[in-house]
Amino acid sequence: MSQALMPTYARADLAFERGEGPYLYTADDRRFLDFAAGIAVNSLGHSHPHLVEALTKQGAKLWHVSNLYQIPDGARLAERLAENSFADRVFFSNSGAEAMEGALKLARKYHHARGNPERFRVITCSNAFHGRTMTTLSAAGNPKYLEGFGPEPEGFDHVAFGNMNELRAAITPETAAILVEPVQGEGGIRPASVEYLRALREVCDEYGLLLIFDEIQCGMGRTGKLFAHEWAGITPDVMALAKGIGGGFPMGAFLATEEAASGMQPGSHGSTYGGNPLAMAIGNAVLDVMLEEGFLDQVQKTGDLLKSRLEALVAANPHVFEEVRGTGLILGLKAVTANVEIIAALREQGLLTVGAAENVIRILPPLIIDETHVEEALAALERVCASWPETGSDGAA
Repeated sequence: MSQALMPTYARADLAFERGEGPYLYTADDRRFLDFAAGIAVNSLGHSHPHLVEALTKQGAKLWHVSNLYQIPDGARLAERLAENSFADRVFFSNSGAEAMEGALKLARKYHHARGNPERFRVITCSNAFHGRTMTTLSAAGNPKYLEGFGPEPEGFDHVAFGNMNELRAAITPETAAILVEPVQGEGGIRPASVEYLRALREVCDEYGLLLIFDEIQCGMGRTGKLFAHEWAGITPDVMALAKGIGGGFPMGAFLATEEAASGMQPGSHGSTYGGNPLAMAIGNAVLDVMLEEGFLDQVQKTGDLLKSRLEALVAANPHVFEEVRGTGLILGLKAVTANVEIIAALREQGLLTVGAAENVIRILPPLIIDETHVEEALAALERVCASWPETGSDGAA
C-alpha cells in the first residue's frame, strides 16, 4: 500500500483490474465471486452493459454544469423515483452520508417553518449506522466510531432497536423526527419487524413527528422490493438512498413528501456535484434495469434460495456459524469464531464477503445473481466449514 495514503482502512492485500457481472479479476486473472458488491453498491454487478453504455454516451457529451442550470436527466430521474415511491420531492447528493445530512436538515427545517424551532431532536436506534460525518456519527451514537472526535453534535436520543416502549418514553416537546434503518446493515444485518415499522408510522402520526428511513444499504431492490419499508405496507415522510442507486457510481438522494419538504426553499440546501449529468444518466440506467418486469421478483426468488441454503449450512456447521439473518439479498451469517478470520478464509476460496457488527459476515451479492452463483458461493462456504476446526466446550480446538 502506498505510504501516501492515509491509513484509515485495513485493506486486504488484493487488487482488482476488471469485473464482469458478479465476478472480479486480478491482474494475474484470478477470479473472485463478489458477494460484497462494494458493500451493497454494485447492485447490477460489474460492467453491466446498460450502465457502460449510459456512462460512455453521457461521458462523451457533458459531465458537470452545476445546479445553476437545468439538468433534464436529473428531473427525469426525480420524477421516476417519485412515481415509484411515496415521495413528491427528491434531492440528489454524492453519498449516503450527504443524503442523511440532508434528511436531518429537512426535519429541522420542517418544524422551524411551522413555527416550532424548538423541535430539533431526532430519536435514533442503537447499533445504527448512518454515515461518517460528525452529525451522522452522532445520530448513530456508536462509541467505536465517535472515539477521538468529540464533542459530538447535539440533538439525538438513542433507544433500543425494535423497542417501542423505550421509543415512546424518549419523545419530548423537542422531538422532531424518528430515524430508523428498516434493515440494519453495519449493525449486524438486523431487519425490523413489520409490526415495528407500522408502530413507528403510528407514533409519528400521533405526535406530529417526521418518520425518516435510512435505506442507503437496504433500499434499491436489495430486499426484493424497490424499498425495504414496502414490505410493511407503510410509508415514511423522508428516505435516504445511496449505494445501489448508482450501481457503483458515487450517488445519493433523499426523498420526501411535499409536506415534509415544505421548508426546503431556494438557498436552504445545495451541492456542487450532486445531481450532475453523469450521475443522473447512470442513475436512470440503474432504474431502467430495476424497473424491468420480473427483476425484483427474481431478486426475491434468488434471495429465498440463498437464505435457505445458508440455513442448511448453519445447521450442518454449528461450530462455524450460529444463525442466518436478513432478507432478500441483504443477508448475514453470525459466526462462532472471529468473523474476520472466516472472511479471510472465504477470500482464499474465491468468495468475497464483508464484516459487520455482532461478529456477522455480510452476504451482499449483486442483484443480478442466479442459482448457479448461489451454488458457487455455497461450495466455497462448505469448503471453509469443512476445514474449520471444531472447538470444545472450553473453546479450545
